[in-house]
Amino acid sequence: MKKYLSFFRLRFVMGLQYRAAALAGMVTQFVWGFMEIMVFHAFYRTDPAAFPMSFSATASYIWLQQAFLALSAVWMMENEIFDSIVDGNIAYELCRPVSIYNVWYARSCANRVSRAVLRCFPILIVAVLAPRPYGMNAPASMGHFALFLITLALGLAVTVSFNMLIYVLTFFTVSPQGLRIFFVSTVEFFSGAVIPLPFFPENIRAVMELLPFASMQNVALRVYSGSMSGGEMRKAVILQVFWLGAVTAAGKLLCRLAERRVTVQGG
Repeated sequence: MKKYLSFFRLRFVMGLQYRAAALAGMVTQFVWGFMEIMVFHAFYRTDPAAFPMSFSATASYIWLQQAFLALSAVWMMENEIFDSIVDGNIAYELCRPVSIYNVWYARSCANRVSRAVLRCFPILIVAVLAPRPYGMNAPASMGHFALFLITLALGLAVTVSFNMLIYVLTFFTVSPQGLRIFFVSTVEFFSGAVIPLPFFPENIRAVMELLPFASMQNVALRVYSGSMSGGEMRKAVILQVFWLGAVTAAGKLLCRLAERRVTVQGG
């Protein structure tokens, strides 16, 4: 475990050095956040009672989504890992006396956390200072805030585990592009990244909430915004833990299979 924590620390420190990229990302997220809020506001003006969340809760959802985008965006994958698999440099990784799955998992977590640390605080400050109802509300209670932090960490773990599954599946394909396009499109829709899940029809939403994609960002953002009841929160946390174990186990199993069957150029 100590060596993987060292990998995490090194990648985290390295990620903190990309301040210019973080600034560009913040500007993009500010613009996108304001645009989304204005679009929802146009719909809410017609009949606020027709929506499952209050407008202030929806605004909080969007601001938190933008602030912690790096923790839950599946499309933020590492090209370096894909390139090592495709061009054969994975052979050097396999020679090291460490678990390649655990190393990639640690570095992926570190990269995401470092990006979030650089970007989240300015966005949260602006969101808190923005006039109501366009700004971000305070959590319903300290208990909700504590559960938000827990579910945010679980969501990060599920997201990274899902990314790991995509990396491992690349061992069995000629090119990773098809996998990336398919999974990113699927996750963006079913995780609530495009439209919050409460806005879907009830029958469809009930199915979507059972899928692993709902455990990535949907749970934490809805816990904070107060759009979940106590029973719904318990069920959501249990599903997060379940999908974390299931996706991680599937990734590790496929990784062992890939390591035994991998073939690099010239060997």
